Amino acid sequence: MTLDRITPRKTRVGLVSGGLGAYWPQFPSLLPQLEASARRVAERLSEMDCEIVDAGFVSDATEGAAAAEKLRVAGCDLIVGFLTTYLTSSMLAPVAQRSGAPVLLLNLQPTEAMDHESFDTGAWLAYCGACPLPEMANTFRRVGVEFRSVSGYLEDERAWTRIERWIKAAGVRAALRHGRHGLLGHLYPGMMDVSTDPTLVSGQLGGHVEILEVDDLRVRVEKVTDDETAARVALARDVFTVDDSVVDEDFAWGARVSVALDRLVEDFSLDSLAYYHRGLDGETHERVGAGFILGASLLTARGIPAVGEYELRTSLAMLIMDRLGAGGSFTELQALNFRDNVVEMGHDGPAHLGISARKPLLRGLGVYHGKRGWGVSVEFDVKPGPVTLCGLGQARDGTFTLIASEGTVVPGPLLRIGNTTSRVDFGCDPGEWTDAWSASGIAHHWALGTGHRVAELTAVADLLGLDLTVVRP
Repeated sequence: MTLDRITPRKTRVGLVSGGLGAYWPQFPSLLPQLEASARRVAERLSEMDCEIVDAGFVSDATEGAAAAEKLRVAGCDLIVGFLTTYLTSSMLAPVAQRSGAPVLLLNLQPTEAMDHESFDTGAWLAYCGACPLPEMANTFRRVGVEFRSVSGYLEDERAWTRIERWIKAAGVRAALRHGRHGLLGHLYPGMMDVSTDPTLVSGQLGGHVEILEVDDLRVRVEKVTDDETAARVALARDVFTVDDSVVDEDFAWGARVSVALDRLVEDFSLDSLAYYHRGLDGETHERVGAGFILGASLLTARGIPAVGEYELRTSLAMLIMDRLGAGGSFTELQALNFRDNVVEMGHDGPAHLGISARKPLLRGLGVYHGKRGWGVSVEFDVKPGPVTLCGLGQARDGTFTLIASEGTVVPGPLLRIGNTTSRVDFGCDPGEWTDAWSASGIAHHWALGTGHRVAELTAVADLLGLDLTVVRP
């Protein structure tokens, strides 16, 4: 049996290329050369798993306005303007103003350098995409459009790496703007730092927060059949190593809740889920609240982040990391190891199985520390190598901020208590890092993902209009 990942909506990228039409009768071979470069840019962009809406090649302000209308109607997530040679800012300003999407300008000349001995004016003009770049920057600033650009040459892999970051960032922005985020149950009592106004999410990031009740899940749990439960148990045995501590009855209950969670997500078209329910004395709602971990971990592995403790902002941070290809697991501080100079971090409950160092373990727990109920929990450590922490902070005025730090997961002894623990080396005294991280405005949960992602998160923050704080003590 397999765990099928969801297929997210493709990032829609609008492309418009252009140059000054006055050149075409003067230098007849120039336009065909520039159009060939534009086709190459479209080809490279299409290799980045995105949908391309090509508005064609524009030569004057009238054609620029027509391209602007085409891209506005297309509902793009990012507009790419390719400056093939000099063109006036009046040709691209309408595109930037009308689309409602962020704009990235490309200055990619044909090769690394001109052949100065053989070039005439027409040959040079194919290399002067840099010339209008300051003009565009100045104009964008004056008309109230954010400016960003990538300069290089057509086959410059350094430039294409930077371009791909912007494409990924646009995909993250789109996931948030089009996202539907479930918020089920109630706040864990006393956790003032994780409390989030859902309206602020829609206002600053876009998307919709769907308020759910535990009964929305309970009713679906009651409708799960024994055959569906058995099939989910079989799937879990394929995905996890099942520890001897797992009680069959608890395993079956977690599987039943998992099937119901899938239906909840499908029925409400959710892209993420944050939940918590306390319950009392073993009654049905307490059992439902305690049965999330297996199903939430399977959802997270499929690309639908699901987190406990009603942590809406962390579910969004996990969504950001997931869409960057970094995984993103629910994480908090656990302990500091001053002998090995590492910070031990992780969480009980749901986790992103795709970044585990080995086949994740299901462990039976008679007690969930600090919570009511009992059942099965997920245990693993993140695979060794570079990692990035990403959290969504909130300032006193309600403004969201992105907060990140890069480190390295290193092997070593770990707790075996049903938690997702990892040993992270930040290249400094763990106490100094912990003080700096805590002072950043982070809440006590965040997403832990693989790879060093600050460069990508810088682009994400830019497109979302958020400040990014990077902790590097």
